[in-house]
Amino acid sequence: MTFPTAAAAARATPPAASAPLPKGPVLGWRSLAGAQAAALPWVGSLPHCVPTTSGRAALYQALRALQLRPGQTVLVPSYHCPTMVAPVVCAGLEPSFVAVGPDGLPRLDLVSRAQREAAGAIIVAHYFGVVRNLDPVRRWCDDHGIALIEDCAHALFGAADGTPVGRWGDFCTASISKFLPVSEMGLLASARRPVAWQGQAPGARAQVKGAVDVFEQACRHGRPAVLAPLLRGLFHLKNRGLHPARLAAGEPPPSRPGDDEPSAAQMLTDCDMGRIEQAPVLAARLIHGLLPRGRLVARRQRNFDLYARLLHGLAGTHPLVPARPAESAPYVYPLWVDDADRVYHALRLLGMPVFRWDRIWPGTPALAGDMGPQWSRHVLQLLCHQDLSSADIRRVVDQLRTAVGHPAARRPTHNSPARLRSRARTAKAACRHNPPPTPQHPP
Repeated sequence: MTFPTAAAAARATPPAASAPLPKGPVLGWRSLAGAQAAALPWVGSLPHCVPTTSGRAALYQALRALQLRPGQTVLVPSYHCPTMVAPVVCAGLEPSFVAVGPDGLPRLDLVSRAQREAAGAIIVAHYFGVVRNLDPVRRWCDDHGIALIEDCAHALFGAADGTPVGRWGDFCTASISKFLPVSEMGLLASARRPVAWQGQAPGARAQVKGAVDVFEQACRHGRPAVLAPLLRGLFHLKNRGLHPARLAAGEPPPSRPGDDEPSAAQMLTDCDMGRIEQAPVLAARLIHGLLPRGRLVARRQRNFDLYARLLHGLAGTHPLVPARPAESAPYVYPLWVDDADRVYHALRLLGMPVFRWDRIWPGTPALAGDMGPQWSRHVLQLLCHQDLSSADIRRVVDQLRTAVGHPAARRPTHNSPARLRSRARTAKAACRHNPPPTPQHPP
């Protein structure tokens, strides 16, 4: 059996629904609507907070601020995006992977004594935008003298059991570009320690590109209304002669089961750590400061709840988060899919706003009691950002139901645990021959 071709996938899409769906927030007139303040706590309200170019840049700066020894280990969850690991490597530190439990929290009971004694920090993420109570993790870190970095890339807003997001960590990091229509921006914040780092000013070219990118992305989706046709013509002239691959900014091809995994050096390159010492461009900072946040939270909650209602009882799937916590502004709707390889590939060919964390950092071990490998394969993350309408969500669900309902196209499983371990060994060996750039250590 074979996967459907891109042409076949396109033919399967109803003509009325052929417009591409935005993979992230898009600037438009509606971005200005709604209450200025969100009804939830957010990372930006912490007492110490500075902007960075991205969430990964914030992670890098948090690690540097801890002044760990060169080569010291940092505990990282086995379920991860490569941009969670790349900052560790760039900082001259060694990632050491920790199993993830069914609740998304680290299996601290499975951390070995050797791991504990070697570690200077642990990165703990609030997956999918659902804030988890990190009191037990905070106590464990205090007991063992390990710094806690709270990764809030998915959870810019929210609280758990009365504690606002970001207040457990020695430092917390956030990704503004996942929540607002900006081309770049993250936050490095803390409720416990001052943040002394200040980014270098970006150059003129970066400033112009940062502003243009926001409007070009909006124009692709017909926004802002009235201005979009004029802007589309200007961007067409700008991009004339560029290869189509270069126009698909940041859009990787859909992954296929059995594809060779890249080396750590290649992953480091793909993570784009080039501007981690700079401040974000002015356009991003202005949008971040001016746009209301109330609509953002309300529509993400609505979209998450709509996914939950429409996907309830779908055979071959189940929700990873059965009910949305009231104090959350979700980043995605996480859905377990039994036949995930085939379904994910079909959805990506159709341009649906869905992704999964199937690019595992080389050297990630197979750990007992770990949900990480299963989540990396089976959990599809359905975006629920504020610029997806109810009709958009229904379109995604319709395509997902169609894909799930065609088991005849199923392919043999390629990502067995043994195969994943083999890939990790191969990639680790390649990494030794292609070491990442020498990092700059704090004084």
